[in-house]
Amino acid sequence: MGLWTKEQLRAFIKENKLVSAQDAQNALKDLFAETLQEMLEAEMDTHLGYSKHDIQNKQTKNSGNGKSKKNIVSEYGEQEISIPRDRDGEFEPLVVKKHQSNVTGIEDQIIALYAKGVSTREIQDHLQNLYGIDLSPTFISNVTNKIIPLIKEWQNRPLQSVYAVVFLDAIHFKVKQDGAIVNKAAYMVIGIDLEGCKDVLGMWIGENESSKFWLNVLNDLKNRGVQDILITCVDNLNGFTQAISACYPQTEIQKCIIHQIRNSTRFVSYKDIKKVTADLKPIYKAVNEEMALLELDRFEETWGTKYPLIVKSWRNNWDELATFFKYPAEIRKIIYTTNIMESYHRQLRKVTKGKSIFPTDDSLLKMLYLATMDVTRKWTGRVQNWGQMLLQLSVFFPDRIGHFLK
Repeated sequence: MGLWTKEQLRAFIKENKLVSAQDAQNALKDLFAETLQEMLEAEMDTHLGYSKHDIQNKQTKNSGNGKSKKNIVSEYGEQEISIPRDRDGEFEPLVVKKHQSNVTGIEDQIIALYAKGVSTREIQDHLQNLYGIDLSPTFISNVTNKIIPLIKEWQNRPLQSVYAVVFLDAIHFKVKQDGAIVNKAAYMVIGIDLEGCKDVLGMWIGENESSKFWLNVLNDLKNRGVQDILITCVDNLNGFTQAISACYPQTEIQKCIIHQIRNSTRFVSYKDIKKVTADLKPIYKAVNEEMALLELDRFEETWGTKYPLIVKSWRNNWDELATFFKYPAEIRKIIYTTNIMESYHRQLRKVTKGKSIFPTDDSLLKMLYLATMDVTRKWTGRVQNWGQMLLQLSVFFPDRIGHFLK
């Protein structure tokens, strides 16, 4: 049962002659302001220790000193209320604080809408239609700017000392900079720790993908406590091998097979694509590296003359494409494709697709951070079959993770 009985509600409807939803909204708007006003009066009575009609119980020299007008924004739009004052100027209301003009969940709504990729213009329209509130783009921007300290805190939080698998990738966006539109890379890192839990370790906005920038990212991870990474999974990123070797020389690198296939078929004529991809499959589905190399030779016999670049690319990248062959099926499945990263990127794209150009790096970072918080909130369980995988990893890396398992 609500705060009112049915009889009281009916009396309220009758008294206010409510016949439409809009009438109800207007009546509630007035009721809200009156309720707020009464709460302020009650606060003042508590502050003074007596009510204004109860002078005989007055035990203080302080007293009421009129009221000051104040405009507030609530779910019911903009309204004027009167804030009681005391003669000593000590009254600090709690229900509507001194410099507060917003008494609503509007800020939470703005951030929730922003997190879903809703544009500033659409947020304005939404709040105007729903509450009759007219908010400026600057107000909306100021509200979302409140999360920037949270992003900094999140981006600098301490991390685990060892990660079993770390996925690194970049996703590209257009951002305005000095009056021009620049392609920027948002560098993303996802880690699976020794408990089998996955998390986004951080995100960095850079001009373009380069080994130098990746080295900054890896050094940042190191400064935040990551001492060791067993395996990194990457999408054939430019200069990544040099960066990882400089920062984590023991780490194994697995280049994503799916990306290698995509790169391989980029120059294949449409009529050959199905056959080429079918003939590549036995290479990465082979039981071991020896058999995979035999399948690569076979592929070269069939397609080497027509598509020599495909064979060259597989042979040049072989050391980092074939890393997964040494591992059992469960670990292979996680590391030879970057499915975890691909799925995360899909979620980010869903949120950012409405924005073809971001006005600043910060606006991009805010949206990616909020979308990431939405995604990672659902990452509650461990990776499937993790106990089995950890045992297998302890056989491959006894010196590096053995002491964690004792």
